[in-house]
Amino acid sequence: MTSSFNTLVTNPLALYPQALERTANIKLLVLDVDGVLTDGSLLVGADGKEVLKVFDSLDGHGIKMLQSTGVMVAIITGRTSGMVEGRARELGIQHVQMGISKKMDALQKLLQQTGFKLSECAAMGDDWPDLAVLPKVHFAACPAQAHEEVKTRVHYVTQRSGGTGAVREVCDLIMKAQGHYERLLNESL
Repeated sequence: MTSSFNTLVTNPLALYPQALERTANIKLLVLDVDGVLTDGSLLVGADGKEVLKVFDSLDGHGIKMLQSTGVMVAIITGRTSGMVEGRARELGIQHVQMGISKKMDALQKLLQQTGFKLSECAAMGDDWPDLAVLPKVHFAACPAQAHEEVKTRVHYVTQRSGGTGAVREVCDLIMKAQGHYERLLNESL
């Protein structure tokens, strides 16, 4: 029993054999923010305004590498934050939609702007507001700490939690499926 547990921990694709196939032709990765790019914590000041978001550097580097392969990354989030705008700008994410209550409408608008189809789209979310999008894209993922209802409706649950490298896991998966991972790794050595 221990050896099969170790296999699952060291090779999450053993749990999700269809993940590589589903990500092979992805051209757009859409990300939620709170609970995906962050751990979901909201640090709020005495004035009731959010004062800090903490982002993971592994996620950031993964996003930059994924974009270098031609896959576009976008953000669709329910909250509005200057911190998200700044992080997106730093990572070169050009499509950022904030304050969105109807995420599928926002995704449809993004698809019209970019010319991509749902069959070329991946998305990552962690809670009920993301359920409007996740079942409709070709590849849906969520972080390890996502709500149970989300976990039952995605193709891949990361081993890492949001804000601690979960997005990097998905970026790496897409790069592996599309044959870019080893090349980028070798360029780093």
